[in-house]
Amino acid sequence: MKGFLVLVVTVLTLKTSWASDKPTDKNVTIITANNSPRTKYGTEKLTGALQKAGYKVVVSTDGKLTATGTTILAGNYGDALVKKAAATWHLQPDTTGKEGFSIKSKPNAIIIAGTDASGTLYGCLELAEQVTNNKAIPAGFSMTDKPEMVLRGTCIGVQKPYYLPGRTVYEYPYTPETFPWLYDKALWVQYLDSLVANRLNSLYLWNGHPFASLVRTNEYPYAVEVDDATFKKNEELFAFLTTEADKRGIWVIQMFYNIIVSKPFAEKHNIKTQDRTRPIVPLIADYTRKSIAAFVAKYPNVGLMVALGEAMEGVGQDDVDWFCKTIIPGVQDGLKILGKKDEPPIVLRAHDTDAPRVMKEALPLYKNLYTEAKFNGEALTTYEPRGPWADLHRSLSRIGTVQIENVHILANLEPFRYGSPDFIQKCVQSMHSVYEANGLHLYPQASYWDWPYTADKSTPRLLEVERDWIWYRTWARYAWKSDRNRGQEIDYWAGSLGTKFGCTAAQAKNIVEAYEQSGEISPKILRRYGITDGNRQTMTLGMLMTQLIDPKRFGLFPLLYNSESPFGEMIIEYALHEANGIPHIGESPMLVADQIIEHGNKAVAAIEQAAPYITANRDEFNRLKNDMYCYQEMAQYYAWKARAAVQVLKFKYSNKVADLEQAVPMLEKSVAYFAELAARTDTTYLYANSMQTQQRKIPVNGKDTKNKTWVELLPFYQRELENFKKHIEVLKKQGAGTAVASLTPLKSVPVTIITENIKTYTVQKNAQVFPDLSVVINELPPLLTGLQGIYYSQQRQITEGTSLSFKTTVPVKLLVAYFAEKNSAYLPEPTLEIDASADDFRQAEVKVANAIAIDEFPAINIHSFTFQAGTHTLTLGKGSCLLLGFINDNDPLPVIDAGLGVSENAGALDWLFEK
Repeated sequence: MKGFLVLVVTVLTLKTSWASDKPTDKNVTIITANNSPRTKYGTEKLTGALQKAGYKVVVSTDGKLTATGTTILAGNYGDALVKKAAATWHLQPDTTGKEGFSIKSKPNAIIIAGTDASGTLYGCLELAEQVTNNKAIPAGFSMTDKPEMVLRGTCIGVQKPYYLPGRTVYEYPYTPETFPWLYDKALWVQYLDSLVANRLNSLYLWNGHPFASLVRTNEYPYAVEVDDATFKKNEELFAFLTTEADKRGIWVIQMFYNIIVSKPFAEKHNIKTQDRTRPIVPLIADYTRKSIAAFVAKYPNVGLMVALGEAMEGVGQDDVDWFCKTIIPGVQDGLKILGKKDEPPIVLRAHDTDAPRVMKEALPLYKNLYTEAKFNGEALTTYEPRGPWADLHRSLSRIGTVQIENVHILANLEPFRYGSPDFIQKCVQSMHSVYEANGLHLYPQASYWDWPYTADKSTPRLLEVERDWIWYRTWARYAWKSDRNRGQEIDYWAGSLGTKFGCTAAQAKNIVEAYEQSGEISPKILRRYGITDGNRQTMTLGMLMTQLIDPKRFGLFPLLYNSESPFGEMIIEYALHEANGIPHIGESPMLVADQIIEHGNKAVAAIEQAAPYITANRDEFNRLKNDMYCYQEMAQYYAWKARAAVQVLKFKYSNKVADLEQAVPMLEKSVAYFAELAARTDTTYLYANSMQTQQRKIPVNGKDTKNKTWVELLPFYQRELENFKKHIEVLKKQGAGTAVASLTPLKSVPVTIITENIKTYTVQKNAQVFPDLSVVINELPPLLTGLQGIYYSQQRQITEGTSLSFKTTVPVKLLVAYFAEKNSAYLPEPTLEIDASADDFRQAEVKVANAIAIDEFPAINIHSFTFQAGTHTLTLGKGSCLLLGFINDNDPLPVIDAGLGVSENAGALDWLFEK
């Protein structure tokens, strides 16, 4: 961590009269051994604590002290005054490491010695906390401490829940109109004070392309996307923020995505602001390099965090080249402008990139590098990570630089309060023991996209940093030191919560219990029933039955189960094992159903036991209590729905309608509990999820800020129950039907193909699908028969990618069939977990799963790309796929599982819950 202010040491005269045997009064003199802003801030906080405890305090930097009262000396080990005092008072500070401190005391004399300015600051804060807790300077107090994690930080998204007009994901210029809170200095001071109180030392600002709001380059002055008045405000704001952060020992890190350019730059050069399929273009590379150089020259004490993935196409040589030939040279250019050699830190985000490969190429060029990767994806699921994701983290940790663990988005926690000390402590311990990491990057517990507010319905709105204080304190406490005695930790948190809510520590242990019981519910639900660890799923809004019984159709994200969950079974695996008499292994869906009900009941019982004794912050306690009931109802909803799903899947193997009938009362209970949850949240929450765009897919599409409350979702679950009952009656009369076979065939819409040498073919059984490969369709549903497919060379798709230019007079959908196997020969399906642009054409959702059977090829999933009337070019990445033709955008495209080309999905049951 370079770039912090240089400390100026002031050597003062030390008088032996300081070391009196006993204090004669409540006078305290604080001596600062250097003029570091951090030492000054620390002594100011210590002064405030002493004054509140009834002491009269004088702060001195000249060494002229009175002979009465107590003298406290604060400085660094290397300060001459600290060395002199240690020898005179016979109080030798203990040796610590970076950011560490030692406090030694005797009657009338205390030395606070830090390894560095941050250590001195933390030592002052520690003594201030002791004074506050004891209401006096503790007699004979001595302590030595240092942090375990090198970096301990939080992040703020300078982003919004929705897209700005004319822009797309991550594109949010820094303006007072869009982010009024960004210019609220009092709010910044409050936030920074909360960080340093928790001994956090880094703050990440997340934005797609911040440079066009903060710097102006000589070569591309037109790229700035804010007016001159706003530009000056931004300069002043960044200067204020970095100065205030530095005095608190906090390193500010500006994050950005690649490759994104500013809107004015894009418009001038007639290009898109971001295009995942675009190769590295010299113009854009030069613009980016010059922007980074200008930023480093202007803000040398601000670090950079680089996300190579999402806006530029995933893993490949382009990632290496962009990092090593554009970003690092840009930083080095900025240092040349300054005439400096000290490298500012660069954090490489290991998202949608081969980070070990990039680091191998980068380290010979630049040494001050860090890596960062998501702990449990965009959720919190387990403190027992394993599998390929754990392998990646260990690989990053073993590079020799610091690996930072990113607790990211928390899509399965928002909006309810979360603060389980036990779960969080175990997570931090696993960061060390499993991932071998040594840094923490913590997202807000909820409402990341709606910072600084929470989703609570209140007037005025609640600030996230205030509501979720325990979230920050728990992660920070264990990032500082993770190996703490469990019994002592319960006492610690009971004391903190007792102070918060005006009850005794013994009574507050019930609040701790409520936090810890509820803290198991959301992680267990997602890791056993979920589709993805990403924020395209809002777990607290529930899941459709089709998503539970047919998860692969909805883009199942494998890492959730092979890395971010304990070893165990999914619902579909459990049902298969049940049907075939195979013993169950690991954590099962039915075990979790029982456990989450128990956790919910215990959480409610514990919070009710605490309720009669609350004398402070009653409104907040009542909101916390309401959350415990929300957790309980959500647990019941999921448990009964999971049981119903297993019962439904029995029918898949037995073909007995009676198995379906037994699922009805289970599903009815589930819907009833969700109705209770909807009623409880209707008056207490504005929304469940702070990301309110079409990228949110599960349980249903969240386009245009719709379907973000439980009241909006309740009709979906009521309808699927009604459909289920209706289809059971049909089955009882007619037997198993042919739901997919009865669907009306789609109608082709003629378009003008502009791309040269492109031919079409009729999609039907025995049709050849590639002009350069003799494979044919073996089976397909009537729904797809008769479409006009588009021939495209498979070899060309693999080596160059797929590009199709066409003109249409009406809005259309282009049906693209993806092979559902991860293989370099196949074009990857749109995946929002790694590609934020994966729904720009509304293509993220699978429309027809297991749609076509082709010998010796994987299962096929069909997605649709939507285009308005006009001329278009669709460019896809490298890998083979099928272009099955165009249909009218207004024609209904049923979302189904045809059950073809894959044996385990034979007899798909999705239709039981749909019209």
